[in-house]
Amino acid sequence: MNVLLIDDDIELSELLTEYLSSHEFNITACHRGDTGLEQALAQNYDVVLLDVMLPGLDGFEVLKQLRQSKLTPVIMLTAKGEDFDRIFGLELGADDYLAKPFNHRELLARVKAITRRIENIQQMHSNAIIEENGIRLTPHTREAFAAEQKIELTGTEFEILFLLLNNQGEIVSKETISEQVLGRKLAAFDRSIDMHVSNIRKKIAEHIEQEKIKTVRGAGYILLGN
Repeated sequence: MNVLLIDDDIELSELLTEYLSSHEFNITACHRGDTGLEQALAQNYDVVLLDVMLPGLDGFEVLKQLRQSKLTPVIMLTAKGEDFDRIFGLELGADDYLAKPFNHRELLARVKAITRRIENIQQMHSNAIIEENGIRLTPHTREAFAAEQKIELTGTEFEILFLLLNNQGEIVSKETISEQVLGRKLAAFDRSIDMHVSNIRKKIAEHIEQEKIKTVRGAGYILLGN
């Protein structure tokens, strides 16, 4: 697996490169936002680890420009306690976030969770096309359509919608989404699932006016039928 690390902390980058390389990941490190963006656009990576505070371009601008042409999974590295950074990163299309300082094993687990679920969804449903009530997903190519119009979903958004579509008409809890999609237990006050679902809603609403995903307070989400 090829990982792009964009972080201006050279010492941390060297430690992460050594650690992740020992777990059979190929690491490319950049220490500026502008050069990191160029690298992310020029090559195909399985995951991008993206710091928020960067010289050249900050992490948000890197993510914003990257999402204009690529859906490479991105894990944002944010300052501890900076809820705005996490929420804004998710709104821009980040797949997950991790607050600094973090445990290296936690980062490894997040990276593995992203790469594993992409592989699983492609292998297990390679020839399947799932269609319900104006929404169609093709897991093998990770293409999504609303009212026959293609919508661009990040990997995490695709997998959440895939899970809801497979359980159409049934409530899917945030805990289930977190464990099956993000590969971790839902933490208290974690708003990442809410933000991903909000992004999905907005993208569907561009082509279908009818509400498709309903929030069931205290329970989770449900994909509505006709």
